[in-house]
Amino acid sequence: MRPLTPVVKNLLIINVIMFVIMYIAEGRGIPLQGMLAMWYFDCEFFRPYQIVSHMFMHGGLMHLFFNMFALYMFGTALESVWGPKRFLIFYFVTGLGAAALHMGAQALEIYLLTDSITVDNPFVSEAVKNIYYSRVVGASGAVFGLLLGFAMLFPNTELMIIFIPIPIKAKYFVIFYGIGTLFFGVADFSWDNIAHFAHLGGMLFGYLLIIYWRKRRNSFY
Repeated sequence: MRPLTPVVKNLLIINVIMFVIMYIAEGRGIPLQGMLAMWYFDCEFFRPYQIVSHMFMHGGLMHLFFNMFALYMFGTALESVWGPKRFLIFYFVTGLGAAALHMGAQALEIYLLTDSITVDNPFVSEAVKNIYYSRVVGASGAVFGLLLGFAMLFPNTELMIIFIPIPIKAKYFVIFYGIGTLFFGVADFSWDNIAHFAHLGGMLFGYLLIIYWRKRRNSFY
């Protein structure tokens, strides 16, 4: 168990407070999650602030718990090495990068689908509608960016993953998870209600930012 670092501590507090506020608001008929979740950029419900606000919304208690647990586990290690400023930059770059890749994948899917819309194929138009009116919540994109960063700093650290009874080194887990996320995203397993390309985006932008820092010869380690 590591002591809480300043930025991780504040992020945990903000996320928990926002979850409580959301729970109270929804109970009073105020659709706060719908207002702060991220919608597709061409949807009438989209607002620019949602690109950030969706990172502090969660779909349920378990969703919040697992994201915050991962934030604590990986975030405290990274902030201890990088310091608060660099860690905060990394957190938001990966979170915003996750949102960008997720929306980019949605736009590409809509582009490919609209070419297939015909009278004899009504399911395609329904698929487009589902993309427009699906919303994204959670800090998962940033969290998986933290996982990527952790694996690059501590590649041989062994992780114990839920449902996997044997330890696995961080570097191998990130590789396996990245490949799996890409597969599930391309295969369009939308039934699982997981934004796979957001997870992949967090990891991708985290990797690019770390490479950029290394090339600038700043103190990465």
